[in-house]
Amino acid sequence: MGIKEEVKMHTEEVEGIIIKYLPPEEGFQKTVIEAMNYSFLAGGKRLRPMLMLETYRLFGGESTVIEPFMAAIEMIHTYSLIHDDLPAMDDDEYRRGRKTTHIVYGEAMGILAGDGLLNLAFETALRAFETEPGNPKVARALSILAHNAGIYGMLGGQVADVESEGMPVGQEKLDFIYELKTGALIESAMLIGAVLGGAAEAEQEVISRVAKDVGLAFQIRDDILDVAGDQAVLGKPIGSDEKNEKTTYVTLRGLEQSAKDVEAISNRAIGLMQSLPEENPFLNGLLHYLIGRTK
Repeated sequence: MGIKEEVKMHTEEVEGIIIKYLPPEEGFQKTVIEAMNYSFLAGGKRLRPMLMLETYRLFGGESTVIEPFMAAIEMIHTYSLIHDDLPAMDDDEYRRGRKTTHIVYGEAMGILAGDGLLNLAFETALRAFETEPGNPKVARALSILAHNAGIYGMLGGQVADVESEGMPVGQEKLDFIYELKTGALIESAMLIGAVLGGAAEAEQEVISRVAKDVGLAFQIRDDILDVAGDQAVLGKPIGSDEKNEKTTYVTLRGLEQSAKDVEAISNRAIGLMQSLPEENPFLNGLLHYLIGRTK
């Protein structure tokens, strides 16, 4: 079986797990729940919950305790996309080949849908205590999730990104933005998987470094696709970074060098993974596949 078929099979597995945690569309708040589910069910790579599950398996994890965290991190990622698409941010009309949430439900409901998913994410993650009430690793995983989603993680990176629009940005600040805005949730996913899977402290450190590299390479690839990608394949407009006057990795390093850097960073990540005594061949293949993606 080729890697594309493997990824498809694992994506379907992840999808089956995470959709169980979506709320029913009922009550006087039904509209916001519909908007939340519309966004969550728009498809996508399910990269973060997949990385979480496969890292968990890498260290021998077999319990369903990982499942609420898988759903939670995808909820956080989805909320960030809803808010990213708003008129005050990137003002995008399409996401994953569909109209964005604020276009379908209105700007106010788009804001509330993002808020709803963020709150639901932590409600959902807390359900891990129902599975393993005496496991201290669950509390550690919650701490990782909260930290990496907030001002010292994804949100902090988004703040720096928004404030940098229309301004020259140097490599140091751009690295900061990428490490937090994109890398923090990927690090959160893999580190939670490692912690709940029982990885030793030294192994957790390796996973953290791998995740940072994966996040950086993933974002650089995103920059490349925004310039040289195919809108029909991507499911969203290309050239949005230029439209919003954003400095990107491609802006600073050029298209050719950016592609070389992605390869070097991804090879470093794979090398770190191979330094671990544990092995998950699919996880290694997944990292290669995602970093070299065309959408």
